[in-house]
Amino acid sequence: MDYSTKWSNLPQGPSLRNLTDRGFGVLKEAQHAAVQDLTKAHIESFDQAVTDGLSRVVQAIPPLEFTVKNERIALSFVEATIYSPVVSKGSICREMKVFPAECRGRRCSYKGKLVADISWSINGVPKGIIKQSLGQVPIMVKSKLCNLHGMSPKELVEHHEEAEEMGGYFIVNGIEKVIRMLIMPRRNYPIAMSRPKWKSRGQGYTQYGVSMHCVKEEHTAINMNLHYLENGTVMLNFIYQKELFFLPLGFALKALVDFTDFQIYQELIKGHEDNSFYKSCASEMLRIVMEEGCTTRSKVLNYLGERFRVKMNLPEWYTNEQCANFLLDECICIHLKSDVEKFYLLCLMTRKLFTFAKQECMEENPDSIMCQEVLTPGQLYLMFLKERMAAWLVSVKLSFDKRGSRLSGVWSAENMIKLFNMGTDVTKPFEYLLATGNLNSRTGLGMLQNTGLCVVADKLNFIRYLSHFRCVHRGAAFAKMRTTSVRKLLPESWGFLCPVHTPDGEPCGLMNHMTASCEIVALTLPTTSLPALLCSLGVTPVDGSPGQTFSDCYPVVLDGALVGWVENEIAQVVADSLRRFKLVSRPLPLHNTLSYGAAPLHKCGDHTPGAVSTHPRNMYQCQMGKQTMGFPLHSFMDRTDNKLYRLQTPQSALVRPYMYDYYNLDNYPSGTNAIVAVISYTGYDMEDAMIVNKSSWERGFAHGSIYKTELVDLADKVRGEDSVVFGTKPGDPKVSDKLDADGLPHIGSTLHYGDPFYSYINLNTGQTFITYYKSHEACVVDNIKICSNDTGSGLFKRVCITVRVPRNPTIGDKFASRHGQKGILSRLWPAEDMPFTESGMMPDILFNPHGFPSRMTIGMLIESMAGKSGALHGLSHDATPFSFSEESSALEYFGEMLRAGGYNYYGTERLYSGLSGQELEADIFIGVVYYQRLRHMVSDKFQVRTTGARDKVTNQPVGGRNIQGGIRFGEMERDALLAHGTSFLLHDRLFNCSDRSVAQVCVDCGSLLSPLLEKPPPCWSAMRHRKTVCTLCGRSDSIESVSVPYVFRYFVAELAAMNIKVKLHVK
Repeated sequence: MDYSTKWSNLPQGPSLRNLTDRGFGVLKEAQHAAVQDLTKAHIESFDQAVTDGLSRVVQAIPPLEFTVKNERIALSFVEATIYSPVVSKGSICREMKVFPAECRGRRCSYKGKLVADISWSINGVPKGIIKQSLGQVPIMVKSKLCNLHGMSPKELVEHHEEAEEMGGYFIVNGIEKVIRMLIMPRRNYPIAMSRPKWKSRGQGYTQYGVSMHCVKEEHTAINMNLHYLENGTVMLNFIYQKELFFLPLGFALKALVDFTDFQIYQELIKGHEDNSFYKSCASEMLRIVMEEGCTTRSKVLNYLGERFRVKMNLPEWYTNEQCANFLLDECICIHLKSDVEKFYLLCLMTRKLFTFAKQECMEENPDSIMCQEVLTPGQLYLMFLKERMAAWLVSVKLSFDKRGSRLSGVWSAENMIKLFNMGTDVTKPFEYLLATGNLNSRTGLGMLQNTGLCVVADKLNFIRYLSHFRCVHRGAAFAKMRTTSVRKLLPESWGFLCPVHTPDGEPCGLMNHMTASCEIVALTLPTTSLPALLCSLGVTPVDGSPGQTFSDCYPVVLDGALVGWVENEIAQVVADSLRRFKLVSRPLPLHNTLSYGAAPLHKCGDHTPGAVSTHPRNMYQCQMGKQTMGFPLHSFMDRTDNKLYRLQTPQSALVRPYMYDYYNLDNYPSGTNAIVAVISYTGYDMEDAMIVNKSSWERGFAHGSIYKTELVDLADKVRGEDSVVFGTKPGDPKVSDKLDADGLPHIGSTLHYGDPFYSYINLNTGQTFITYYKSHEACVVDNIKICSNDTGSGLFKRVCITVRVPRNPTIGDKFASRHGQKGILSRLWPAEDMPFTESGMMPDILFNPHGFPSRMTIGMLIESMAGKSGALHGLSHDATPFSFSEESSALEYFGEMLRAGGYNYYGTERLYSGLSGQELEADIFIGVVYYQRLRHMVSDKFQVRTTGARDKVTNQPVGGRNIQGGIRFGEMERDALLAHGTSFLLHDRLFNCSDRSVAQVCVDCGSLLSPLLEKPPPCWSAMRHRKTVCTLCGRSDSIESVSVPYVFRYFVAELAAMNIKVKLHVK
């Protein structure tokens, strides 16, 4: 959608037309543009990475040169292509394309082939080009390479997808993974900052520095710092292959250009010509270089090459100067092509550093959006791809070293192809990156973190799923920081980041979500024509001299390159002209800064009626909206997710923001409109508990189920046996009609604990093995999918069994309204005992009035009135807080509507007691509130143990709910029982119920270890009683039995192993 028109056709307010119009749910011609826009940043960046980005990567990978048998061999990439996912070679099928639904079902990865053209030459003579497959790389769903690209909703449904499939994720081993968007420092921009920890980098370092995140066109990045030292000199610091290197600035400047020292000195002091301290510092930096005997550029290059050669893996025939040039190309201002540009930029950064160190300019805030950009999934993908392709060349070189000497005869293309096939392909590293989120990289890709780069896009409900794509993370490195300045909500992020939607706890303020109107610019446009335009507007080129002194001019920097100087007087004019040009033709790129149009700010994450709701409750709702049992997708029959929650009776909310309709959220509802009375009734609703009408529950209020899928792969279960397939023996009594002839349960049958789940048979021996259903919860078999392997050669060995566990609300299940008012169902109250209104209506939920005063969730009170008036008049009300003001209050508006419907102006009614039938004295506030059922259910949480497994070493009960473990009775619980004086109970818990054991102890020597049973001679019968003898004293009459914790006996044995004797004084 075009940004200018996107926000002009918003719905005026929410409407119930989906409930009244015919044709809701009939597939449209095209997908809903607003929903598709939500993942646009992911898809656009990936499309760019695999088209334009891939060709740039191929050009950027340097040729690899090495010697084998005294021949110099050079390998370089000429071109690379990524293909759409197709079936593997040798498969027999009607449809060659592979679609995402199949990969999810088979638990495999959705990937396409990467094919590269490699040119090889011997001793500089080109020998031709070889097409070589480098393995398979994951393909993003709905990108240009995806087989679903450009499909209509009808075609998508035919391919077992959602009609509104948004894409933007990868499928790895059947799981949907999203690459997180990370906030990075703004590219190619020198940021002045002070970091106290820089002082510890060495002798004389100060906290002042200028940092730059340099990024090449193909997104390869490196971080580079200039440090200010106490003696007035500057150190250049960069990272190569995860190692930190320091280089005095003078060496870098002299190595870059063939200028005289005086020219370098003049460039360094531009704008500070009358500052004697600064001039002395500049000459001091150049003097350090002279002292090392580096008078000319070639001597400096030789000096650097000699020092750095050890760390660069370069061929031994490279001269020191070539090594130094490689260092400058790879590590210093890598975003600039020519050395002269690098020189001018380093001088600019040095001037900025000195100005900053002398407190003449302000420190920049690296947490401000102005100094940040977003690392999009496509960029990370591309950076990783470049590194893997370069690593592939190195692996080919290693196979040359190993096998090259054995190859007979001349270097033919066949021999080359043999060696190329030994290279490590890129399939595994990519799958590892996406499956674990861990980055295995030699260089670190210029990033501050190498874990947590990918998250699972879990379809708990639609809002949760959507938030994965709108999330931007500040980075894992900041989560460990002691400071809180990183987490602050800055005013300049207004309109870009949602002020409410951030988790509470450790990631608070680090994991933010973009507003609806915020976009990420993925495409980079060429800026080659801009320097000429700037010069025509009055900018002096970088090597010219402006009409005034440099101190009266501003430097002009374009994409991290100094392009010239502009006088103070005309600077404003030049800026205004550029703005006008931008409006006319839009030639300027916005380098992945978060762009912002003149659109209104929309609440992004939570679809919450937030009339006057207080800030923390809004934050709670943002988290709870993502834990709601809703209706996550429509294709339940085609999905094989590990766990899916489904609400059986969802409803469309009566009170909601108009953005709810803009995103068509009626397709994926997540709650139920409930009649809520605010009354303190029976005392079962203390401390946020709530009472639910039993008849509402029987009619289906908040009923739901969980879909669980188990993948059974016989190839893993029975390794090495080829003839094992699913099946049963005819007339097997153990199976007794519970399983079909194919060894699988009947679809729609109910399974209880201990029922046969599936069985498999060995075709050679005819032996069958039955696996039983282990869960204590009954379930219904929903569907069974029979899968094959990747090559299509699998026998009847892999199945996906999906079962449906019915989960209707029980006591202890969690509910919440949309105002952060969470509560637990404490009682299903019989309808005949519920209070009722004059018209005979009984509420679904009784909410305790004590939940309101301290929390001030006035929004819930207003929603109750709005929902009631909406239900009376058949309307849907706008829930955003912006439609009312002091002058026209919400209370008046909804009060008048209630009065028009014949109800009390304030939303209260007279209620009659359900027990006695008497009218209650107080007026009870009653209305309609949208309630959500949360996924935290007591069936998943309760833990109970009578007897069970014990630890092998200590003999104490094991912990953990899955293995029927106990709950630890810890030190603090012990203190509580001591304080209560219940010593018998304490003894029972910590001794009798834990690891009580009876041990023999010798009273004389006090040893627990020495009493042993005497050794019987062979003539004794087994029945004969054997005495216990102390091996130290040799007596058997001094032995007593004592009860001690088993772990104490273990402890004594451990101490004995360390030569420490423990004596017991037994009275």
